[in-house]
Amino acid sequence: MSKPNVVFILTDDQRFDTIHALGCDQIKTPNLDRLAAEGTAFTRAHIPSGTVGAVCMPSRAMINTGRSLYHLVQDGAEIPPEHATLPETLRKNGYTTCGIGKWHNGAASYARSFCDGAEIFFGGMWDHWNVPTYHFDPTGRYDHMAKACMNPCYNNDTSPHRTDHLNQGRHSTDLFSEEAINWLEKYEGEDPFYLYLAFMAPHDPRTMPEEFQHMYDPKEIRIPPNFAGQHFDFGIYEMRDEILAPYPRREEDVRRHIADYYAMISHLDWRIGQVVETLKKKGVYENTILVFSGDNGLSIGQHGLMGKQNCYDHSLRVPLILAGPGIPRGETREGYVYLMDIFPTLCDLTGCRTPDSVDGISFAPMLGDRAFRTRESIYAGYADKIRCVKDERYKLIEYRYPRACMISEQGEGLGREGLLQELTVMTQLFDLQSDPWEVVNLAELPEHQKDVERLRGLMKQTRDSWDELENPWGKRFWDLF
Repeated sequence: MSKPNVVFILTDDQRFDTIHALGCDQIKTPNLDRLAAEGTAFTRAHIPSGTVGAVCMPSRAMINTGRSLYHLVQDGAEIPPEHATLPETLRKNGYTTCGIGKWHNGAASYARSFCDGAEIFFGGMWDHWNVPTYHFDPTGRYDHMAKACMNPCYNNDTSPHRTDHLNQGRHSTDLFSEEAINWLEKYEGEDPFYLYLAFMAPHDPRTMPEEFQHMYDPKEIRIPPNFAGQHFDFGIYEMRDEILAPYPRREEDVRRHIADYYAMISHLDWRIGQVVETLKKKGVYENTILVFSGDNGLSIGQHGLMGKQNCYDHSLRVPLILAGPGIPRGETREGYVYLMDIFPTLCDLTGCRTPDSVDGISFAPMLGDRAFRTRESIYAGYADKIRCVKDERYKLIEYRYPRACMISEQGEGLGREGLLQELTVMTQLFDLQSDPWEVVNLAELPEHQKDVERLRGLMKQTRDSWDELENPWGKRFWDLF
C-alpha cells in the first residue's frame, strides 16, 4: 500500500473547548464533529505558551519544526536550514508538498518546505477581507514588498509587507479553503501529497460573511465561571489583545466577543467540511491522514483577560483531532501532548525517519493504547513574565514582572517624586480536578506548601532539560525568580 496522504488544517486562536462534539453545546461545528467521530481527539493537547506577544509565531514554528520553545531562532520568525521542517522532511521522502494560507516563520523556510502552493500570507494578522498574499513561486523568491498604513484612523505611519497581490473582498477563510479545494481537485500526481492549510481565523478582527453574522445571539451566550472584570497586573495591560475590550470587562462585551468568535469558527467548520468532501469525491479520503488543530487558545473574558499571553488552560490548550488509516474512530485520548509532538508522530505514521533536530515526542503509541502516556506533565512560559507547570492534578503558575511605579519622598519640607522598579511577584496553585476553571488559588494554604515546592522542583527540572537558561527570555525570568 502506498504511503498515506496528509492534510494538516491549522486554525488561528482556536481554543480547545470550541467543538460541539467535544463538549461545547453552544457552538455549531457539524463538520468538526464528524471528523471527531471518524478519528481520535486528543483532549489535552497544549502549547508551551510563547516568548512574544504574537504567540502564534513561536507556536507555528514549534509545530513545523518539532522543536521546543527555547530551541527556536528569533522566536520562530525564521527557521534556519539546520532545523528541518515537517513539510521539508516529507518532501525529501517522496511527498508532493503544498502550502496554502498563513506561514508566520519566514519566506526562506516556506520555499524549501513546499514544491507547490497558493495564496501565501507571510504575516500574523490582517483584515480578513483584504489579505495581502503571494502566488506560489517555484524559484522561492518572495521578496516583493508593498507598503500599508496599519492604523489609518490614528496615524499615517506605513510599514512594508511581503505581498505580490491583494485579495479584495474575499474573506481569508474562503480564500484559503477554495484554493485548497482547487489544488486537490487538480492534483493528478502519483506521489502521496502533504497539504498544509493554515487559516487566519478565528483571529480578530472577527468579521465573517453575512450568513454567519447573526448565527449566535450574544444575549444567549453563557458567561464562563472564571469571568472577571480585571486581572492583576503582570505587564500586559496595554497589549493589543487586551485592549480589544475596555477595563473593567463587562459581561455584555464578553458575550458579543464570544458570539463573534463562535461565528468565525462555524464559518471555518463549513469550509473545512468542503475540503473533506473534496477528498472523498476525489477517492483519496480513506488513504489520507487528517490533522486538525489550533495554534493557541484565547481568553475572551476568562480571568479578566482577552488574549493568549498567559498560562491559564484557556490559552495553553488547543483542539487536536487525527483521522485516517490506522487511527481509531470515535475515540479520545486524555494524555498530555504538545503540538510540537505532531511532527514525529506524522513521521511514524508515514514511515519517515524523524530528523535529529526534532525535540517532540511521537504520540503514535497512544493511538493503539488508550492508557499509554508520552508525557506526565506540561511546562509553559510566557516571555519573561510567567512560568507554569502542571501534573495530572495540580498546576503551579509563577509571575515575575518588573514594572515602574511612582514614589514620593518627603524630606526637610521638600517633596520628590520619581520612578522605581517594583517587582510584581505572584504564585498560583490550582487543583485541576476540583477546580478546572482555575479560580481558587491554593498557593498560600499551609496544607499545600508541599505541592508548591514539589512543582517548583519539577519546573526547574524542566527548565534545565529545555535549555531555557541559554535563551534570553528564560534567563531574564529566572534572574528575577
